[in-house]
Amino acid sequence: MEIREVFARNLRRHRQAAGLSQEELAHRAEVDRTYISALERCVYGATIDVVDKLANVLGIEAADLLRRPPLRVTK
Repeated sequence: MEIREVFARNLRRHRQAAGLSQEELAHRAEVDRTYISALERCVYGATIDVVDKLANVLGIEAADLLRRPPLRVTK
């Protein structure tokens, strides 16, 4: 899985867990709502500054937005 996809999935999951719409997250992070949508669809890659802003608004560490899911072990 590419890092943009990892970021997009984590961003959406944490945003929804926080009960925020894309619009509210964008407002609190001082970015455009369409930018949040584009990030969640892997259209754009976020700068490290934006990753930090979004993490702060979501109350998580920036690393949480970049954390890959655990590998599944198949038998």
